[in-house]
Amino acid sequence: MRNVAIVTDTTACVPQEQVARYDIEVVPVQLIFEDKTYRDGIDISPTEFYARLRTAKKMPTTSASSPNPYLEAYHRASRKARSILCLTEPSRFSAMFDSAKVAVEMAKNTLYNVVIEVLECTTAAAGQGLVALAAAKAAALDKPLEEVKEIVKNIMSRVNLFATLDTLHYLVKSGRVPQAAALVNSLLNIKPIFSLNHSDAHTVALPRTTKSAMKRMLKLMEAEVVKGQPLHVAVMHADALEQAKTLENRISSQFECKEIFITEFTPVMGVHTGPGLVGVAFYGEELPA
Repeated sequence: MRNVAIVTDTTACVPQEQVARYDIEVVPVQLIFEDKTYRDGIDISPTEFYARLRTAKKMPTTSASSPNPYLEAYHRASRKARSILCLTEPSRFSAMFDSAKVAVEMAKNTLYNVVIEVLECTTAAAGQGLVALAAAKAAALDKPLEEVKEIVKNIMSRVNLFATLDTLHYLVKSGRVPQAAALVNSLLNIKPIFSLNHSDAHTVALPRTTKSAMKRMLKLMEAEVVKGQPLHVAVMHADALEQAKTLENRISSQFECKEIFITEFTPVMGVHTGPGLVGVAFYGEELPA
């Protein structure tokens, strides 16, 4: 039995092979599509979800978070580690942090000798995934909980995330942006780029094409990376694999990547962004002083 087990959720967009390799417990977030409830990544795949979303008459919604899936994940994790670290997206984006904390209180009735801590990530999507992977790698080396937490906090402070949207249509439908913004988007054919760092989402550029958006994201990466700094990179996409491969190839040729992989933007996040999203989350290794 090792020191620490890692728990996160499907919004982190961790590829299944990485989940299996590092033995991460992943809580499936629920979404409601055409009056039926699905567990993200279990009952519906990203490919199926985006295909249906393109023709849906009624937009899907996310289900209110429940503590029970977290409690179940804690029980599974307790069979392989003496302590558990759970990572969620920022509480301003969802109730998952609160649900994970409630589940800790519930677990005290049965998991008497297991220490469970919940950390709210300052990033989300593949950025959260990179943090979870860093935590899982440290846990695999059997580092103690406090050391894993320090590694996580350090990585969180260095993760950057940039993504471009194909359309604002789905954000309007979800009530996240006003109708006027979608009108401008449709008239000018803008592919907005947003950043998500330190729990805050900002629009950072308004290119006209996906091609120019990817070029701009590379420029934004350049501004954040020290020359020669080894990077950990996750390229994410919502039913836009070819664009993701193009972006992955450009990043690999332009930067020194210690780790780079493509991951699908999970359906529970795609509810708000729609298909066509392409983005990158990354952090650089700390260089010697």
